[in-house]
Amino acid sequence: MNHYTRRQMFLASAIAPLLRGATLQQVRLSVTTDEIDEDLRTAAIFLHQHGLGYAELRSLWGKYNTSYPVEKVREAKALLDEYQLKTSIVDTTVFRGPLPPDTAEGKLTIAGQLKLLDDAMTRATILGTDKLRIFAFLYKSGETPDNSHYPRIYELLSEAARRAKARGIRLAVENLANSYVWTGAQAGEMLKAVHEDNLGLTWDPNNAAEKGETPFPDGFRHLDPARIFHVHVRDFRRRPDGKVEWTAVGEGEFDNTGHIRALLKAGYKEVFNLETHWRGPGGKAASTETSLAGLIKAIERV
Repeated sequence: MNHYTRRQMFLASAIAPLLRGATLQQVRLSVTTDEIDEDLRTAAIFLHQHGLGYAELRSLWGKYNTSYPVEKVREAKALLDEYQLKTSIVDTTVFRGPLPPDTAEGKLTIAGQLKLLDDAMTRATILGTDKLRIFAFLYKSGETPDNSHYPRIYELLSEAARRAKARGIRLAVENLANSYVWTGAQAGEMLKAVHEDNLGLTWDPNNAAEKGETPFPDGFRHLDPARIFHVHVRDFRRRPDGKVEWTAVGEGEFDNTGHIRALLKAGYKEVFNLETHWRGPGGKAASTETSLAGLIKAIERV
């Protein structure tokens, strides 16, 4: 499984020195490991060979990271240590589902989500990070979100944040398609309503573009940079029908250079995580490598 083509080895040797540049030292880069390979060692070798120091953990060895017992999580931590990698954030599915009704049954569902949060916090601590990615509930595709749900969503997020703060954990809500927090504007409203300072954002401007927002600079203007805890990087283009399709970084229409420049100017010191989603003919690792090369070029222009 740990095999690389001659082209991949060449690109790795070409990219790694670039990461030692002055501007690049300001930009801590990470990659979602399962966008390289489900096998964590294969992904770790890729990251190490490309001179990267951080990994976002979502799916490991074919299963969501939070589904594993703590012994397997410790195995993952040891493997990351072997390749001098730090965990940038642990992904969870907390609140990634419909908002349960405010009934006895719905409260049981919320209790289950908070138990998932507790378990994820234990795993984050083992993995050496204080950040968890969570969500803000979803509605069905094609539906219009019910604005009357927002106060309850904000209260549940506040409750989760208070629970996390007691354990020294920050929660980074990802703006996601068909979520009550999909756009930069909606994320800004959430940050104003939820006052706990350990709740912030996994800002994914490309997801916001799916909703029709111009995520940078328009959506970005709604955000408090101090509460952006994590940033997802990729690229997109709009098709003639208005829908978004993913591209390799640098081949779409998103201004990654301007976006990164604005974040750095605002004092952002957290990680930029490549989550390309785009798939070229060479498979996941080759697609991530192509997007990583495009991202490096975007950073060089900052």
